Amino acid sequence: MADSRRTSGVRHQLSDRLFHWVMAACIILLGGTAFLPIIGIKFNWLPIHWWTGVALVAAILFHLYRVFAVHGIGKMLPMADDARETVRIALNRSKEGLKPAKYDAFQKSYHWAAAISVLATAATGLIMLAKIDTTFWKRDPSILSESAWGVIYVIHGLGAMLLLFLVILHIYFSFIPSHRAYLVSMIRGRGPELARKD
Repeated sequence: MADSRRTSGVRHQLSDRLFHWVMAACIILLGGTAFLPIIGIKFNWLPIHWWTGVALVAAILFHLYRVFAVHGIGKMLPMADDARETVRIALNRSKEGLKPAKYDAFQKSYHWAAAISVLATAATGLIMLAKIDTTFWKRDPSILSESAWGVIYVIHGLGAMLLLFLVILHIYFSFIPSHRAYLVSMIRGRGPELARKD
């Protein structure tokens, strides 16, 4: 019997797919410029890092516009059926009777974890721009106390480490055969319209 999730329709519009891949490129570039110098690969990483961070913030703002003005936030909000789905999976029970949804409980959970870590890292990164000289402004680290800067650096680092874990997890799950249709839909747009079928 064919997997009922594989009903082919438009799962992701072109603008949403472009956002996904721009964000992916930014996060990979930010991760490379952050972690490669730590392991001893020396290069002038700072300009690449902050320009890519600004590009990521622009992509996030575009995505937020699409969420609130085009899609609506409802599809990604956790609902009672998401909790029921999680419990049924944990108890190895059928998901029958749950409302169909474009995103299942685990996709929503992943999205919220990624959103929180990206937003925390991006917000602290924007604040950290005050500590570097650019063609647009002169550095002014006096805007925060030393202890406040410590908090900013800790949040930025923790967000980056969580994001690294989430990227690895995301890549892993995208290549699992039962999830491959979702990967294809992020490239071509067409794929399973519903992740949770009744």
